[in-house]
Amino acid sequence: MTLFNIVAIVITLAAIAGYVNYRYTRLPTTIGVMVVALAASLLTVLSQFIGIDFFRSGALDLLRSINFTEAVLQGMLSFLLFAGALHIKLDELVEQKWLIGLMSTVGVVLSTLIVGWIMYGVSSILGLGLSLAWCLLFGALISPTDPIAVISILKTAGAPRQLEMQIAGESLFNDGVGVVVFIIVSQIAFGAGHVEGVEIARLFVEEAVGGIAYGLLIGYVAFQMLRRVDDYLVEILITIALVMGGFALAGILHVSGPIAIVVAGLLIGNGGRALAMSDLTRQRLDTFWELIDEVLNVVLFVLIGLEVLVLVYSSSFIIAGLVAVPVVLLARFASLYLPITLLRRHSGIQPGTIRIMTWGGLRGAISVALALSLPSGDERDVIVLVTYIVVVFSIIVQGLTVGRVVRIFSPRRTKPSDAATH
Repeated sequence: MTLFNIVAIVITLAAIAGYVNYRYTRLPTTIGVMVVALAASLLTVLSQFIGIDFFRSGALDLLRSINFTEAVLQGMLSFLLFAGALHIKLDELVEQKWLIGLMSTVGVVLSTLIVGWIMYGVSSILGLGLSLAWCLLFGALISPTDPIAVISILKTAGAPRQLEMQIAGESLFNDGVGVVVFIIVSQIAFGAGHVEGVEIARLFVEEAVGGIAYGLLIGYVAFQMLRRVDDYLVEILITIALVMGGFALAGILHVSGPIAIVVAGLLIGNGGRALAMSDLTRQRLDTFWELIDEVLNVVLFVLIGLEVLVLVYSSSFIIAGLVAVPVVLLARFASLYLPITLLRRHSGIQPGTIRIMTWGGLRGAISVALALSLPSGDERDVIVLVTYIVVVFSIIVQGLTVGRVVRIFSPRRTKPSDAATH
């Protein structure tokens, strides 16, 4: 199957799912299309029991033609992170820098350890045979939150602007940090010999700090190019080149591409928008990247819904996945409690923030992609199914109820129309 045919089929499926959702289910777009795709996948699985296997075999051929991990981590992720960072106000981010920094570093590491150790015990009880290293890998890939899909719901629910900034800022940075932690744990689990603490520190500095420095460099180069051009088409092309070329070069330099793109996006979204763009360019640039963000999110959630066709099922795997749901929520709560409690007096953090951010910290395509990148084997089959169960619960149950949680626990409620104007 050619690349064009694969893209054509996926976009067509996304359009159909979007249409069905808009006409009938009326759920938030990204959540709705995943529900539609998931329902279609389940119907496809059931169809083989009545002698109709054409749809399932065709769907499996399509999914086998798509490298989900590469499509997400080496393709869509950079666009989604840049689009998200482009609209973050740097002054508001700086106000929350310590909290966001702690949540996206210490919080991710703490969550990884909590999930890893508890799931190691669960694995022993259920006889899954997962080593501690494999359980820590699961903790590393499931800890980064992906609340992009829920930001619009938070605005509709009248969430305080400060809370929106905390969730958005954390999600942008902990995606990158989570990938770095996953790489480090992978080195420990699959690398040759024992990995010393100094080597772990070196890997983290190389990936994370190197990613920040590299992001500032490519963002500055793009900013200087934008200042010297007054043509929105050329300027949009420069931002595309920044995302694609910058992310590709990050892999060659062995620095974190996700962190670099977030930093570059913040630089272009603030200094670039204010000092290097005309009003027309800002309008066209915003429209372009908002469209990219929405389309890629829809495509990603359709693919997540279709992945149910290639999972390996077992009763013990399913039980482990169901147990993992509260375990991940508990780890999320604990990883937020420490930084928020430490900084509550200094950051103006409102009561109810921990509950809202615990429930609003959705897991998404990044977790699935990291799980699918693991080496083939029985352990991978367990991790992939458990990850999928957590992600589906997170997107559907948490995503559809987070607005109600905001309204219940938010100390400063605003009307949706007011929230939209901030």
